[in-house]
Amino acid sequence: MNRLLPVLALHVSLLQAEEWPQFRGPEGQGHSSGEKLPLNWSEEKNIRWKVPVPGSGWSSPVVRDGRIWLTSAQDKGRSLRLLSLDLENGQLLYDLEVFRTENPGSIHSKNSYASPTALLEGDRVYVHYGTNGTAAVSTDGRVLWRSRLKYQHGHGPGGSPVLFEDLLIVSCDGTDVQYVAALDKENGQVRWKTPRPGYMAYATPLVIQVGEQAQLVSPGGNQVGAYDPRSGETIWWITHNGYSGVPRPVFGHDLVFVISGYTRPVLYAVRPGGSGDVTKSHIAWKLSRGAPLNPSPILVGDELYVVSDVGVASCLDAKTGEVHWKQRLRGQFSASPLYGAERIYFLNETGQTFVVAPRKAFRELARNQVEGRTLASLAVAGETLLLRTDTHLYRIEQTSEEY
Repeated sequence: MNRLLPVLALHVSLLQAEEWPQFRGPEGQGHSSGEKLPLNWSEEKNIRWKVPVPGSGWSSPVVRDGRIWLTSAQDKGRSLRLLSLDLENGQLLYDLEVFRTENPGSIHSKNSYASPTALLEGDRVYVHYGTNGTAAVSTDGRVLWRSRLKYQHGHGPGGSPVLFEDLLIVSCDGTDVQYVAALDKENGQVRWKTPRPGYMAYATPLVIQVGEQAQLVSPGGNQVGAYDPRSGETIWWITHNGYSGVPRPVFGHDLVFVISGYTRPVLYAVRPGGSGDVTKSHIAWKLSRGAPLNPSPILVGDELYVVSDVGVASCLDAKTGEVHWKQRLRGQFSASPLYGAERIYFLNETGQTFVVAPRKAFRELARNQVEGRTLASLAVAGETLLLRTDTHLYRIEQTSEEY
């Protein structure tokens, strides 16, 4: 039974709230326009509010019009839900069951049944639970359509959906079949479906612009492909020896930065102007030591930053791959880094965030600790951070002039 809570009023935030409509923010690359994001926090300092989150899930928060949206799973993954919270005070506005499944499948110990991040557009929320269902929900809590794309996850759902024009696009790389699919965002019907060989993967695609051509860059098992987002036609691809790739691509300096996956990840800088198999012709440089399995890269100016799952952060020249610095941080990492207020935020799996200056020489600015397990990536609303743990959601806001 759906538990809809009454919405008395939506308070207007004291700070102008930046929209954070998808995984990794407005452009999908982890950048925030916030200039006064918090530098220091703890359980006792700079926490605007902390509220429990029903169920479990590793999807990141998304924000629009003073409301936060999260996906969640309850009843051991059988009940797949969408939550809405008031940005001002953290009040749970509604908790809606979108799908009910009696056999949600198995998941990896680092995964959940609600790991893909929701996507916001206008008065709609698009949610994706892998093969267990994809749906469009109105912001007043009505399910507008439901669709199911068949494939075997292997370790649970991973990649988040993306929008391009009138299409909702998802990568479906399972242990049985691998393909990229585009659904009509108005009704959920499949508009195109492009098969590809390979292995399972869990990555979120990225739409880039190459000259006058839009390209959907989608990492899969043992390959990364670029597709025409309108038709699904394959444009170019590279092959590699990985599988179970997770990081989302990053684009800049006429290069797309992609990561192969398990068991020994390699970061590739690819020139995206080719056609067909460009493995031998369009890889500008690669990083074979220190590449991440799970956290996505982040590009700031001329430098590309990565943190490996075992906590080795690296700063690279984005154009050449030259390593400026490597620094071991504390802990294991799965969340993707965030850039804002001229800082990079690296969140490990045990609630500790390392704040680092984006420079060619390593400079740590702060370390901040909260309680709980933390695999979801940070999100931004105005000048505040939203941090999801295994049990709670935090709104973190600087209350002093120390920025």
